[in-house]
Amino acid sequence: MASSHTAVLLMAYGSPDRLQDVEPYFTDIRGGRTPSRDAVEELTARYRRVGVPTPLLAVSMELGRALERLLNIDPPDDRMYTVHVGMKHWTPRIATAIDEIVDSGADHLIAIVLAPHYSLISTGGYRRQVDAALVAARDRAPSPSLDFVESWHELDGYLEAVADNVLTVRAQFAKPADVVVIFTAHSLPARILNEGDPYQEQLLRTSELVARRAGIEQWRFSYQSQSHTGEPWLGPDLVETVEELASQGHRSILVASVGFIADHLEIFYDIDIEAKEKADALGIELRRTPMLNADPRLADALYELVAQRVASGAAVPS
Repeated sequence: MASSHTAVLLMAYGSPDRLQDVEPYFTDIRGGRTPSRDAVEELTARYRRVGVPTPLLAVSMELGRALERLLNIDPPDDRMYTVHVGMKHWTPRIATAIDEIVDSGADHLIAIVLAPHYSLISTGGYRRQVDAALVAARDRAPSPSLDFVESWHELDGYLEAVADNVLTVRAQFAKPADVVVIFTAHSLPARILNEGDPYQEQLLRTSELVARRAGIEQWRFSYQSQSHTGEPWLGPDLVETVEELASQGHRSILVASVGFIADHLEIFYDIDIEAKEKADALGIELRRTPMLNADPRLADALYELVAQRVASGAAVPS
């Protein structure tokens, strides 16, 4: 007999707990290939500046607890709900969370990456870890049916929360009407465009929808956090866009990172330090919107996402 238990798995990228963890963390990102000493030292220096651990894991766990409360206060159906958290490149691992889910007897699994936009490189990596962990656990117990959420870039509550944050921070400028909003996300190798990957299209769609909700007419989209892999990456880069806007006479910029939901290295270093230093040097006032982190509005949005998947009947056992 089915257990009538749906497990929700929230997944994030992962972040080292201590400076000593940077090298093994970096090695994990590289698929087990040891990074160069210079690369490790550069990444360690960045973590030293922003502090470790970053809030990423704590935020993910808090968000998971909030979502579980919502799902059990007002369940989308008559099933029991539990929420679990797993990291792609650090602990607690996705595989560990899958083991917990399988051992709990859950017969249905809804897997959600805490990044709204799909790409085969990023989202696909999460999917491969989930699939591998489910296969590995089959010797102990039957695998739950899987509903893997590939993207949620048009999720209403998420868009509304980001738009509200844009309006709140824009109002802090002396002349809000002069502010140019730059929406950002993590860059990826440019070859994904030739492969038909929807990542850029989804990011531009999110930016358009947020700008429309916030009534923003002056906005750009740029990438950040490019890795040095020796191949072209998606652009334009955030710092390059700041330089371009400065050359056009703009002096007020608001960065809204729609590709991330939590504070971590890519926010603290790439925006708060790197982009801010460039803006200061150019005489530009640069602010950014706060990340949603464990904002109740995001928990509400994820509850609605789960409810939508349940209502659609996506692989839910009868």
